[in-house]
Amino acid sequence: MNARRQWLGLTAAAAAVSLWPSRAGAARPAERVVCAGGALSETVCALGLQSLLVGVDTTSTFPAALGRLPSIGYARALSAEGILSLAPTRLLATDEAGPSAVLRQIAAAGVAVELLPSRHRFEGVVERVRQVGSLLGQPARAAALAERLQRDWTQVRGAIVARPKAPPPRVLFMMSHASTMVAGRDTAAQAMLDYAGVGNAIDGFSGYRPLTPEGALMARPDLILTTESALKAAGGAAGLLRQPGLAETPAARAGRVVAMETMLLLGFGPRLPEALRQLDAALRRSLA
Repeated sequence: MNARRQWLGLTAAAAAVSLWPSRAGAARPAERVVCAGGALSETVCALGLQSLLVGVDTTSTFPAALGRLPSIGYARALSAEGILSLAPTRLLATDEAGPSAVLRQIAAAGVAVELLPSRHRFEGVVERVRQVGSLLGQPARAAALAERLQRDWTQVRGAIVARPKAPPPRVLFMMSHASTMVAGRDTAAQAMLDYAGVGNAIDGFSGYRPLTPEGALMARPDLILTTESALKAAGGAAGLLRQPGLAETPAARAGRVVAMETMLLLGFGPRLPEALRQLDAALRRSLA
């Protein structure tokens, strides 16, 4: 871990000198950018710089046009060969990308590897917008986007905070990979629940862990929040609520399930204000 932190620090320092000279803020046509992280790909597109992209990872699902670009695989399991075959000048990734050895190999090949913090906070989104804009020679566009995001965020958060206070409902966030996982503290899901003014039904651990029947019963969720892909894999709301332990929860008895697109809900990209707006509306409808 210390070695990785040291390397990340060196990479961050290198980023400061890897910027190409800019001319009147114009995008540099020679740039060939690969993104490892859906939020970063969305940011590049939100800045109007999608023409610079030559490859994206599997979490880069919005806008849909990104699906026509070559895939570099999952951001946490990158391959140097696949990325270098695209002849990129720059790799934009979060500090969750890896493996570290692959990132070092890509940097050694002359590619500017830029690792940005994956902070799951609104402030982190704005920070990444400004960083991407600076790295790609468009700080003015980034400043305008950051200002718009701040206006939208202030509006949606203000509406949530201004509501009469009541005991917050207990929400259980579930997602499905090889097994059904639930979100604890220090996760993107926890951050979204906090912003929406509801409680996480799981508070005994950090990160994601498999759901057990005992854990579901102890959590006593009033509502299940999940992703559209997880809901589909479970066979819909009825199938999800039939999972061991969930049938006896308040959420199951009331049939309260809310599903959202994965990267909209958890990506912490430029759509964050809209994600919170949709989440808040869906939660209020289901809990009414």
